Amino acid sequence: MVSRNGAVIVIMGVSGAGKTTIGQKLEKEINYKYLDADDFHSQSNKDKMSVGIPLTDEDRMPWLESLRVAIEEYIINKKGLVLGCSALKKQYREILRSGDPDYTLEGYTSAVNFILLDVPAEVLIARVDKRAAEGKHYMPASLLQSQLDLLKIDESEGILRVDATLSPESIVDTIKEMHPFQGCFQS
Repeated sequence: MVSRNGAVIVIMGVSGAGKTTIGQKLEKEINYKYLDADDFHSQSNKDKMSVGIPLTDEDRMPWLESLRVAIEEYIINKKGLVLGCSALKKQYREILRSGDPDYTLEGYTSAVNFILLDVPAEVLIARVDKRAAEGKHYMPASLLQSQLDLLKIDESEGILRVDATLSPESIVDTIKEMHPFQGCFQS
């Protein structure tokens, strides 16, 4: 169940799924703060990705820990947060969920809620190629397959899914109407 105050919505998916676009639109529409997980990466992580080297779990752990701390701060201060984060593995999502001080490992009932932006691989490739050609992101399309290979969803986690081939406005409207969020976003 999502609380009116202190809820965290993690917009997840691989590069090119639309996390930033949807996160920024949600920030404006529901009055939650938007944070982009990419901004929490170390320069060495960004440098590795920019030359096509996939990150290891060891590379990701300090990044995930800094995201967990940010989530905890928003929950403790009873502020709503939208976080755009790949959150590719269950292990990573557990670290993020543990930002909720009341979370029990693998309980999946948390103030941290995940929404997967579901996009076919061919659409993702086109989006990432376009973004790279425009110089808008440090991650090349060559790393997309490594992210797709890492993305694992355990149905028991209760991760919500949205068709991210829809318009951004339709995606945001869909999220706002999802059952767990009913009545949460009124001003």
